[in-house]
Amino acid sequence: MTDAAPTPRPTSPAGTEAAAPAPEKPERLPAKETWRALYRHFRPHRGAVALGAFLTLIGSATGLAQPLAAKSLVDRLGGDDSIAGILILLTALVVLGTAIESVGAYVLERTAESVVLAARRTLIGRLLRLRLGEVERTQPGDLMSRVTSDTTLLRAVTTQSVVSAASGGLTFVATIVMMGLMDPVLLGVTLGVIVLIGGAVSLVMPKIARATQRAQEAVGTISTALERAFGAFRTLKASGAEERESAAVEAAAQEAWRHGVRSAKWQSVAWSSVGLAVQVSFLAVLGIGGARVASGAISVSTLVAFLLFLFYLIDPVSRLVEAASQYQVGSAAIARIVQAERLEAERTESGPLDGARRPAPMTAAPDGAADADVEAFVVAASVAFDDVTFRYRDDLPYVHHGVSFDVPGPGMTAFVGPSGAGKTTVFGLIERFYEVTGGRVLVDGTDVREWPLAELRAAIGYVEQDAPVLAGTLRENLLFAAPHATESEIRDVLVRARLDAVVERLPEGLETVVGHRGSKLSGGERQRVAIARALLRKPRLLLLDEATSQLDAVNELALRDVVAEVSREVTVLVVAHRLSTVTLADRIVVMDAGKVRAVGTHAELVAADPLYGELAATQFLATTAGPVAGETSVGSAASVGAETAASSPASVKSA
Repeated sequence: MTDAAPTPRPTSPAGTEAAAPAPEKPERLPAKETWRALYRHFRPHRGAVALGAFLTLIGSATGLAQPLAAKSLVDRLGGDDSIAGILILLTALVVLGTAIESVGAYVLERTAESVVLAARRTLIGRLLRLRLGEVERTQPGDLMSRVTSDTTLLRAVTTQSVVSAASGGLTFVATIVMMGLMDPVLLGVTLGVIVLIGGAVSLVMPKIARATQRAQEAVGTISTALERAFGAFRTLKASGAEERESAAVEAAAQEAWRHGVRSAKWQSVAWSSVGLAVQVSFLAVLGIGGARVASGAISVSTLVAFLLFLFYLIDPVSRLVEAASQYQVGSAAIARIVQAERLEAERTESGPLDGARRPAPMTAAPDGAADADVEAFVVAASVAFDDVTFRYRDDLPYVHHGVSFDVPGPGMTAFVGPSGAGKTTVFGLIERFYEVTGGRVLVDGTDVREWPLAELRAAIGYVEQDAPVLAGTLRENLLFAAPHATESEIRDVLVRARLDAVVERLPEGLETVVGHRGSKLSGGERQRVAIARALLRKPRLLLLDEATSQLDAVNELALRDVVAEVSREVTVLVVAHRLSTVTLADRIVVMDAGKVRAVGTHAELVAADPLYGELAATQFLATTAGPVAGETSVGSAASVGAETAASSPASVKSA
């Protein structure tokens, strides 16, 4: 009888499934937008990056002095001057330059890790606050890969590539100037070779970006496939689907490998081009420079120093190529990160609109109560739907068509109706998992959109259809919604939820690890954990979506009594298909095809609403003896319902 919570393939009120849109493929961002996003990650760490760049430049400057010292050494070889001082100077320059560059490299690596940490913090905070609809449209595994894999690629482009481009560019210019001062002719030969090969390298860079982006998309597919498999591991094994799922994951891994190899191929082309440029330049300079030495245009020491500068040019050119390739790799990761950051997130705070009153306080003391006793009294919330219309996406049919009802607190209200009627969606709109398309949802007379989101949800306890249990210990699950609960409150809720015997039976009690998604607990035990978690929150409004569907008769009866007891102080809304639960409700809301068909008590609705009478008779016949199958009618439903109402352990009150 319950409508399933929306999934990536939402169900329309008519019961037809609408195909979920394929995950959006991140496109490459324009260069300007990419640089803006890079700078946003780089900006908080610009001081540390500047320090690393400064140390790198100092190390490069010491390197620039080495060819000049070598020239002086060669000039002295033909005379009687001592060369010991020059050798000591060269050694000192090498040691000092290496030490300074090592410190600079450490600073940059440390800063790179800080960039990754900050990016992951921001992205995690964003993703965990996404609107539910966004999460349902996106594969969780792909989102996880953006936090893990893509942010790792970000580390190089925001620090190393920036410093490589800056230090490499400055060192390149300084080296070219020094070479030009020595011999403009040989400099022209060198630049001609570098420009020719550099033009070819520039054609390779976009190929690196495309291959990297596709490799990252494939990594996201791997995460998605694994998350799907481990999320339904028992079903996978029971279906004998290990080979098929392995093949799917391996196909994604093969795709990632293929694009990764392609990226590595083009990067190797870029890197080898640097060596090729230097080697060709060396041969050209050696030939032309030898001729110029023979003609007396330059000295041998000048040629030696120029050749040393040429070899020294390998480092800045390599840095520039490295910066360009890292930028191409990082731009692909940036595009995926930016796309994740653009997913719509919930506003953590809201304020009342002009003229609107603040929501009622969560607790209040009755007249004459002492101040110390204020927290002992909970004000039950009221809920109202005012002509609410809603659909999950613009391309899907409406789930709600002008839904209106009013639930004063406290008390229990049951929602019944065929599958797809929109019952579970009512809870999603109250919690503001989704925003209404039209109309208003009111809690305590105030539109939920005007409540601060944290305050609204703090007033609500919610038990979902599938009663999810998180990986971790039983205690962690119980405290998930109420982290500051005391030991006495935990013991009390264990007894109320009939979990005390379960805890005593577990090897480590509350510290027992329950496994992935509570795999070490039975379905009924998971439901009781979810109910205990909600009760421990001490809510003003309790939402129960088929909360006892997997319980045995004894535990269901006990928990029904607990819910009935809670409903004397708290407003309880229940989506239920068991007649035994429905008959305990103070009021029943009958929904059909996204509309409220009728509101009343069990006895009133059996007599007045044919659909409810048929539903009540069907549910009753499913659990007790009754008319022969196939003979159910509105009349028999009414008689069965009346008998049930008369024999119910609790009297049915008028709505």
